Amino acid sequence: MMQNQNNPEKHFFHNLVVLMRILFGIGWLLAGVTKILGEGGSSGHSWFTQPGVFLSDYLINTLGKPNVPDFYKFFIEEAALKQVMALNYTIPIVQVIVGLFLIAGFMTLPSILTCLFMHINFLLSGNINVMSLTLYTSAFGLLLSGRQIYRLSLDQYFKLDHLLDLTINKSRDYNIPTLNEMYPQNDLKKTFERRY
Repeated sequence: MMQNQNNPEKHFFHNLVVLMRILFGIGWLLAGVTKILGEGGSSGHSWFTQPGVFLSDYLINTLGKPNVPDFYKFFIEEAALKQVMALNYTIPIVQVIVGLFLIAGFMTLPSILTCLFMHINFLLSGNINVMSLTLYTSAFGLLLSGRQIYRLSLDQYFKLDHLLDLTINKSRDYNIPTLNEMYPQNDLKKTFERRY
């Protein structure tokens, strides 16, 4: 009887994780699409029609913000600004791809980690708002939900979710020998006596 009462709660949690994964994917998909197509209207800007303009301005403005760490300012000056054209095309395309992957549940864990990496860069650039915090906590929420991220996913359908299990189980099977196993007690005593 207790099992029947727990099932609706479990199903609610499972469905909530799936919904969260899909909404997280839609957020990243829209972020990429708006960069590619422009943010609507005649005043909207597209990263593809004016390549490098918006991103260069964004990075230069970031250098002037007091809440941006010095190491990140160094990264912007030495790497990002020098590769602004490559980043201009890479960022929106990656956002669209991981958004679609998350919605479909394909390569779910690598997609979440990619989103988390991009989002950490966004936060380091000094942009902290409600939307960014929501996306950031959603990424961690999905990571903490464990295997539930694979429910109703292509990963589950193609059995890709088991690949992670195999690598985790292999690492658990590897036992590091203890000092006593490596050196029996008598030999260990002799070794210390010789040294001291």
